[in-house]
Amino acid sequence: MKKIVLIYGFIAGTISAALLVFGMISSYNDPNYSGSMVLGYAFMLLAFSMLFVGIKVFRDKHNDGVLTFKQGFTMGAMMALITATMYVAAWALLYHYYMPDYMTRYAERMVTELKNAHASEAKIAAKVKEAEYYKGLYSNPIYFALITYMEILPLGLVVSVISALILKRKEKPTAPTA
Repeated sequence: MKKIVLIYGFIAGTISAALLVFGMISSYNDPNYSGSMVLGYAFMLLAFSMLFVGIKVFRDKHNDGVLTFKQGFTMGAMMALITATMYVAAWALLYHYYMPDYMTRYAERMVTELKNAHASEAKIAAKVKEAEYYKGLYSNPIYFALITYMEILPLGLVVSVISALILKRKEKPTAPTA
């Protein structure tokens, strides 16, 4: 089980980290790029599809076709944690070494969008204050990691629950009789 968790956790982590780097570089270098939260979560879901595959491989090839919910969820959660950790590490490296002004740029984009939408000065001031708050949190490594884990880990846990529910099987499958 450990080997499967490591293999599929690292595959999912590599996918999520690569897509994160691609997406962040795209948004960082294009001042008109507004980003897409839906696209970001779709990429995470794509990476987390490896959890389903890993649990299924364990059930079918290493556990005689049997899987309890607890086994499936435990495997999925461990793979999700590996994936999330690789995602956090990739974002930390990218943010701190290549994009240290990312939060400033992001805040400027948000203010520009509000101004273009003719938002009130109070709303713009509130957005600036919010951006400064998150920029302060990002300067603390613990908060940085926690915030980043909260972006991805809950989705991984949901995928783990769904995968465990779909793949659970109490009895060894019988061969069809002809």
